[in-house]
Amino acid sequence: MSVKSDHWIRRMAKEQRMIEPFSASQVREGEQGQRIVSYGTSSYGYDVRCADEFKIFTNINASIVDPKAFDQGSFVDFRGPVCIIPPNSFALARTMEYFRIPRSVLTICLGKSTYARCGIIVNVTPLEPEWEGHVTLEFSNTTPLPARIYAGEGCAQMVFLESDEICGTSYADRGGKYQGQQGVTLPRT
Repeated sequence: MSVKSDHWIRRMAKEQRMIEPFSASQVREGEQGQRIVSYGTSSYGYDVRCADEFKIFTNINASIVDPKAFDQGSFVDFRGPVCIIPPNSFALARTMEYFRIPRSVLTICLGKSTYARCGIIVNVTPLEPEWEGHVTLEFSNTTPLPARIYAGEGCAQMVFLESDEICGTSYADRGGKYQGQQGVTLPRT
């Protein structure tokens, strides 16, 4: 396996629509020149943006968190430019970008240092070969204070690893349960 460079990412985005919408360079300024958390192509990855739809975890219903029987009432839906995550809690969001991962590629997501240095951890499971959809993001606020997440700005980096061989069974071949997901997707069994 090899980590793929910015040249490869640009080519795959153009030829195979791997990332849509796609920014061929690193964007650091928003409207009217204001500083933002950067997004777009980096040396060996792609920094994704967070969309403006969130599911903020709440314990208002005193539910038990069970991945086999997840209570959707454990979340409050929110849409807006800034999401406030309560202390020691988390929120789900999604990328603005839609991904189509090639059959020979495994994609790993890592949090951006701007958020990590504030105690905000971004967690995403690997994007397997031939998976496609909007990526569901989990933002964990590890601090005892409320934390802000900015929609439309960078939040995590995707790193693409290409194998020397094509996989025997891809995510699409298995009919994976999160294939083609749109919006923020809750746990499925």
